[in-house]
Amino acid sequence: MATTNINVRIEASLKREAQNLFDDLGLSMSSAITMFLKHAGTYNGIPFEVKLPTPNQETQTALAEYEEMKKHSSRYNRHNSFSEVVDEILNDV
Repeated sequence: MATTNINVRIEASLKREAQNLFDDLGLSMSSAITMFLKHAGTYNGIPFEVKLPTPNQETQTALAEYEEMKKHSSRYNRHNSFSEVVDEILNDV
């Protein structure tokens, strides 16, 4: 069977990490990439889930609070500098 070359540009550190993993598994880089491509063909797509990360509950709560603050911005003090924030806190003490 005829073969062909694929040229891919990746970060050097990613290549080293992958090479170390494949070495531990007894695979060459070429064999690992071939396995991925064959599995993608069998799967008829990327052979793993590709999606945006879902924020954890704490982040979701913070984002909801931020959206609420944007809706009712007149309820919240705005500051132009960190020193204004410090001054307000010190005045409240």
